[in-house]
Amino acid sequence: MTQGRLIAVVGPSGVGKDSVMAGIHDAMPGLHLVRRVITRTPGLGGEDYDGVTMAQFDDMVANGAFAVHWGAHGLHYGVPVSVKYQLNRGADCLVNFSRSALAQAADAFPRLLVLNLTAAPATLARRLAARGRETEDDIEKRLLQAHKPLPPGLDVLHVANDGPLPETVARATALLQPARVSG
Repeated sequence: MTQGRLIAVVGPSGVGKDSVMAGIHDAMPGLHLVRRVITRTPGLGGEDYDGVTMAQFDDMVANGAFAVHWGAHGLHYGVPVSVKYQLNRGADCLVNFSRSALAQAADAFPRLLVLNLTAAPATLARRLAARGRETEDDIEKRLLQAHKPLPPGLDVLHVANDGPLPETVARATALLQPARVSG
């Protein structure tokens, strides 16, 4: 059996990673959606995640609970090691990821595929303000990181998400279909 691919969905804050991922999963229900662990209070919207305290997160790191983990924007994120079970049984896994942790992911997952979502700065600013989780200063800091480059040597698909969500999902799904077959 061929090992599945970890499809790391990346892009700047406000690009719509969670919405695009939900649309892709609806179009490709065979994909396994990875539930991350985040040091964020549960129920703040966006993705479905497991909220933990920093002490709990540190304990999980010490006990090998994560295949990959990183910190960004004052929070810590972990991809549970159980994702490797899904990959080993041949499932493609879709996960919201950080661009800063892609090199670590490339080491941990030999069949890594990156779906890089982009959007114009005005689109990002509007979406960040609408979700109401960040201050104006936080939004400005996130916008300064919007065009952070990806590490070289990765298998990357690029999709712009400035227009209607169904169009973005259709483009992403079309790109992922041949990638799944050719992997």
